[in-house]
Amino acid sequence: MKVIKSIGLLVLVLVVAGAAEAAEKSNKAAKKPNIIVILADDLGYGDLSSYGATELSTPNIDRLAEEGLRFTSGYCSASTCTPTRYSLLTGQYAFRKRGSGISGINGTALIDTGRTTLASLLDDAGYATAVIGKWHLGLGSGNAPNWNGVIKPGPLEIGFDYSFLLPNTNDRVPSVYVENHRVKDLNPEDPLVVQGSNPNDQPTGRSHRHRLKMDWSHGHNATIHNGIGRIGFMAGGYSARWLDEELAPEWVERSNEWIERHQEDPFFLFFSSHDIHVPRMPHPRFQGESGLGYRGDAILELDWCVGEILDTLDRLALSKETLIVFCSDNGPVLDDGYKDGAVEKLGDHKPAGPYRGGKYSIFEGGTRTPFITYWPGTIESDVSDKMVSTVDLAASLAALAGQDLPEDAAPDSFNVLPALLGKAGAPGRDHVVQQNNSGNQLALRVGKWKLLDFGTKKAVGSKTYQKKAGHRYALYNLAKDPGEQNNLAEEHPQRLKRMRSRLREIRETDQTRP
Repeated sequence: MKVIKSIGLLVLVLVVAGAAEAAEKSNKAAKKPNIIVILADDLGYGDLSSYGATELSTPNIDRLAEEGLRFTSGYCSASTCTPTRYSLLTGQYAFRKRGSGISGINGTALIDTGRTTLASLLDDAGYATAVIGKWHLGLGSGNAPNWNGVIKPGPLEIGFDYSFLLPNTNDRVPSVYVENHRVKDLNPEDPLVVQGSNPNDQPTGRSHRHRLKMDWSHGHNATIHNGIGRIGFMAGGYSARWLDEELAPEWVERSNEWIERHQEDPFFLFFSSHDIHVPRMPHPRFQGESGLGYRGDAILELDWCVGEILDTLDRLALSKETLIVFCSDNGPVLDDGYKDGAVEKLGDHKPAGPYRGGKYSIFEGGTRTPFITYWPGTIESDVSDKMVSTVDLAASLAALAGQDLPEDAAPDSFNVLPALLGKAGAPGRDHVVQQNNSGNQLALRVGKWKLLDFGTKKAVGSKTYQKKAGHRYALYNLAKDPGEQNNLAEEHPQRLKRMRSRLREIRETDQTRP
């Protein structure tokens, strides 16, 4: 009798255990996929070994490309950081938003708190949401952020649950972290002052150039911090200041801790790297390792960051539950204000690959950048020539999370999720728009054809081109001329007319999303 009871008890235990295991598998299957967007800064199409670089090796990002989907026509929406970041989060072309060029040292929140964003869409879908790294979309309201108090609105007011930020860029003051609504580690007895004029006649990169550990070539000669001249002036806040060499390790540590805390929930992490933006001052372990100067060393540091995140996902058994999108905010630039060896040590490296132009430009090198999607077990290893853009992430990732877009949300964001996942026959975009910093220059690619509108002669960057070429528009056949050298505008007047008309319609309408 005792044996029968024991057998019955064992059966019951096995049944319960089996039910629990089945329930766990069911819950796991029902869990929405995690999403990580890794946004590099100033990384060009040719800066990775998976995209043809031969002078350096990027094994961790190459792993994404080799095991995932590498796009050859992946674009950011603008050739500078602030407008691309604005469009990525809002799904709206930045040229539609006044004042969306590169944000100043005291720039206030660019994204309206009432606007639907990628973060708010995923937050509504039940995701834990975080942004860690460079922000450069403005913080606070009024004339300037309240650096010594509560800094809002910011990421937490547009859908993020947690933020740990470099508020601007690392070449601009203030050189502090902002965690959620406050400057981290700020001593109230040593308030932070951020302004455009020298607050206390402090040494500057111009007056005390001999003190610099990295010399400036243009523009970066105001406040000296960590031996490097910056844009703008900063005083006080000494306990809160970071060191350039510690930025990347800090982003990685914060990101990995946050992933660990939210490993049981669906999460969205916007890992917004500062690499490889100037001043390029990577951690000492990377200095001198690339042979291409600090710019190349910063690429290796970026690759290390990606590897650390991949290791964390593998360790937590989250890799097959996580979609990673890797992209860049604009194309490459060599001398962007500092003498860091980027020009002198370039050698045979081609940062923009086969493309013309780079940062600040509407040529292909300004916005055609590395674009990779990675999701083990879901995305198969392949190369895609489909056109996709960072402006599409809002609509596409909302679709992945099962969220419907409000009618007025993400007006220029296309749902290209099937293309991002490598589905057979998925079309991608039928056109892509590119802009310079201010949006007074636009380009339109439709299939193999590309129109460039350099704007008026007052438009930044167009005067030299117009003086040489004698015209406002250029038309290229990218299939035959990927380097945009042979302007066909005069040879194809009807095509030029049609594309100008379509670009004008896009510029003047409020929405392009179907």
